[in-house]
Amino acid sequence: MNNEQELENIHKSANIVDVISSYIPLTQKGKNYFGVCPFHEDHSPSMSVSEEKQIYKCFSCGAAGNVFTFVSEYENVKFIEAVKIVADKCGLIFKGSQSIKKSKPNKIEYEIMDLSLKYYQNNLNTELGKTAKEYLNSRKLTSTDIKEFDIGLALDSNHSLHSLLTSKKYDIETLANLGLINRNGKYINDVFTNRIIFPIHNLEGETIGFTGRIYRKEDSEQAKYLNSKETIIFKKGQILFNYHRAKKEIARKKEVIIVEGNMDAIRMSSNGIKNVIALMGTSLTKEQVDIIKNLRAKVILMFDNDNAGETATFANGNILESAGLNPFVVRLSGEKDPDEYIIKNGTKAIIDNIANPISFLEFKLKYLKKNKDLSKTNDLVSYIKEIIDNIKDINDDLTKELTINKMSKDYDLPIDLLKKELQKHENTKIIKVEPQKKLVKKKISKYDIACRNIIYFMLNDIKYIIKYKKDLGFLDNKKYRGIASEIIYYAEKENGIDMASFITYINTKDYLSDDVMEIIKEVNLEELDMASFEEFIRVASVEMARNQIKNLKEQIANELDANKRLELANKLLEIKKGCVGYEK
Repeated sequence: MNNEQELENIHKSANIVDVISSYIPLTQKGKNYFGVCPFHEDHSPSMSVSEEKQIYKCFSCGAAGNVFTFVSEYENVKFIEAVKIVADKCGLIFKGSQSIKKSKPNKIEYEIMDLSLKYYQNNLNTELGKTAKEYLNSRKLTSTDIKEFDIGLALDSNHSLHSLLTSKKYDIETLANLGLINRNGKYINDVFTNRIIFPIHNLEGETIGFTGRIYRKEDSEQAKYLNSKETIIFKKGQILFNYHRAKKEIARKKEVIIVEGNMDAIRMSSNGIKNVIALMGTSLTKEQVDIIKNLRAKVILMFDNDNAGETATFANGNILESAGLNPFVVRLSGEKDPDEYIIKNGTKAIIDNIANPISFLEFKLKYLKKNKDLSKTNDLVSYIKEIIDNIKDINDDLTKELTINKMSKDYDLPIDLLKKELQKHENTKIIKVEPQKKLVKKKISKYDIACRNIIYFMLNDIKYIIKYKKDLGFLDNKKYRGIASEIIYYAEKENGIDMASFITYINTKDYLSDDVMEIIKEVNLEELDMASFEEFIRVASVEMARNQIKNLKEQIANELDANKRLELANKLLEIKKGCVGYEK
């Protein structure tokens, strides 16, 4: 069985209604099923799922595709990983993933990092790793934890990793660029020595960097932690520690806990709290916020129990809130961080805290009181203004109303006065951001619209493919021409066309899949008929004729040979006569 057959067998075994309903509730209305779309802020069911066609379509945001693309987008995984998930739901084993993976850039860099990790792991399991293992055990990390989190050891040697990698013919330049070695003239040494190694993985679980921690008393004057530098494959702002392990549990619980440190995530996960991820030492970036939004889960911030952790909670909570999320906060007391808290108080104590978070707004109201004496007019005015400034961007009117009412009651202030102040801040906000909101929309030509619709029709029924071949047969735009040709090839090979199956087929290719999915998402036609298709064919034909005529006119203007000019002119006349609907 080849890879395409295997994919199609899994696709046919997976009823899209059953799979999607395992993620979101669906209600049958007529032939189709409807549910609240998980890919945008949807408050009424706008996603339609067709059991007959095995496709879904949101008529609000345009999200569309087959069972594999739904799982891919919902779980924020690549297409091939989505196939594995669907196969597992159907009780099948997907064997063909390795041979149909798309070519991956930076293959050598990933190979080097993987080999380095295996080397560090091996070190920990030798006699030389005995002291490091004893240290890890003293920190309540078991052999199971060490294995699960791929923990390793950098030896007391300046050249051990360097020697291993160069013996495998990896060049010095690449090793230096990956942050594995330091190079100073002719002197070369390993970056990580005498440190316990915690690997950093990307969203797919591939090793891209390392954190090294000291463990010997004689090294206590050194920095406790040493992190890999950013490289071509390691960008701090694009990953979240432990994401690849936590994502399934996050999807199951519909809740994600964000902590500050790697060790906090490891400690919590090893104690059964698996839905936890950690920042990478910086405030949340746009890329990280997008990753978190795609999880579609309740967000709980649980940062260190110190002033820096409190400040980080405020800063990152505001970032999430500005992105349209409604985060919650857990502030632990006593111990410095979740790692120490669990060791001292046990797992149940931290689970109890997680079960009772406060809203970010409640945290904000307390945070803004810091260092203020609210019995003093100036401090009270400053506090009220800061609160209003912080709630003006919230999209939830009910939250704003409750906050205003609470301030009015707590500080005996007229509600109308507070609302007037809020309105003033909101108006100021609009004036400031309005220029940034003016987006220049890319104009879509009549030809583009016609081509997209032609392709969409062809994906739905073979009669439109036959009509296209007979009446048009060609699109002069390379992208659309390539898609149309691929559809024709697939239809001839399979003796028919099925959109859901074609999506599976095209997603195994290194080309066109993104363009195909864009068309499926953007074209919003509920009813298809031959008369409409013929009109799109006519529009495309006219627009292509216009382009041909324009090109011929330019050739005629630049042609010096009288006979060739006459030949081009006759060709021009033929095109004009043959193009119904063409106007000068």
